[in-house]
Amino acid sequence: MKGMSLSTGRLVLFALLGAILVGLQVAMAALPNVEAVSLLVMVYTVVFGGAVAYILCVFVVLEMLIWGAGTWVISYLYVWAVLAVLAWALRKMDSRLGWAILSGGFGLAFGALCALVYLPVGGFRMFAVTWVAGIPFDVLHCVSNFVIAFFLFAPCRRLLERLWEQAVQ
Repeated sequence: MKGMSLSTGRLVLFALLGAILVGLQVAMAALPNVEAVSLLVMVYTVVFGGAVAYILCVFVVLEMLIWGAGTWVISYLYVWAVLAVLAWALRKMDSRLGWAILSGGFGLAFGALCALVYLPVGGFRMFAVTWVAGIPFDVLHCVSNFVIAFFLFAPCRRLLERLWEQAVQ
């Protein structure tokens, strides 16, 4: 969003949107690798642009407070940013199939992206073992992300854009 200053209202909004990500993730935790975070990161990015960084920071910090610190925190700092950058690059896309493919592809790549943190520690072998062990979960992540984005991206985007337009008027 052009010229977006971080007013108190926007700070509160972005904190709330980050908390919604955490709440949804916790609510869906019983379903392995089925989550709505990917969907909302894409929607938030398309609607708020670079300000999604505030939302992602809130999300990662709250996740760390709930689950504790670990190597996953490092990966969360860049994994969600990768999705946000891709969503921003494709922000003008109107195809629900396109958004579903992006989300599904992200789900499939999630394990490999997260395993990158092991390269400096254990080299390629540790990266590969970690990634390969998680492939069944990545496949489930891919399928669930695809289905969720296919049906919910467009309505969530329209709703958030409408609410944002009303809020800034």
